[in-house]
Amino acid sequence: MYSTNFRYLLGVYCRQISVLFLLLGLCNSHDVAAQIHNMAKNDKKKIHFGFLLGMNNARFRITHADQFTYHDSLKVVQSPASPGFNVGIISDLHIGENTDIRFIPTLIFAEKDLVYSQIAATADEEVKQTVESILLNFPLTFKYKSDRFFNENFRFYGLVGIRFDWDLASNSKARRATDIVKIAPFDFSIEYGVGTEFYFPSFILSPEIRITRGLPNLFVPTENYQYSDVLRYLKSSYLTFSLQFEG
Repeated sequence: MYSTNFRYLLGVYCRQISVLFLLLGLCNSHDVAAQIHNMAKNDKKKIHFGFLLGMNNARFRITHADQFTYHDSLKVVQSPASPGFNVGIISDLHIGENTDIRFIPTLIFAEKDLVYSQIAATADEEVKQTVESILLNFPLTFKYKSDRFFNENFRFYGLVGIRFDWDLASNSKARRATDIVKIAPFDFSIEYGVGTEFYFPSFILSPEIRITRGLPNLFVPTENYQYSDVLRYLKSSYLTFSLQFEG
């Protein structure tokens, strides 16, 4: 479940916001009457660019196969969230006073764990398998922003979009492998999130939280793999916190 990881990322997000508010307050404390509307020309730019640095928590959303109920030795299959990181290039198209369309090709390093809890004679035992992914991520996002406030150098925004992932580390074509979970190389997701924009004299800093939900089944059944008959669907799920820098 994401509850613990979400609270952690939300805490990081809130701390970042608090620090940035403090910095803005210190910068503006000397002369409130002489406030500067930072990056004023940026609001009129049709296109601008930037880069993204982020961390993610990734997991599978699991649907068990019907045969799962017949496994006397298997108690449950879970997918706890595992950490990773993201690096991306931002392209932003300004289509209205408060609306943008964004394309952010991103390189994502992610891990997803599968933990099988087995019932043993003495105590429960866990078997853990890790699926490592190196993703080329191509998201297309619609972003809606509030008007500027807090001395005209701050605003909130929400976003919704779709994304396509290509897993360069996919093992779906591995041959003679009967002890691994095979995952399809291509994924398609919907995503949504919220963020804030801080306007500094020479750049915009945007802390953002984004949730991504994969749509297709990524599980590729493997002949003779001992857990193939307990898994029906494996769908991706990501919780991402990022810092975006734009000029």
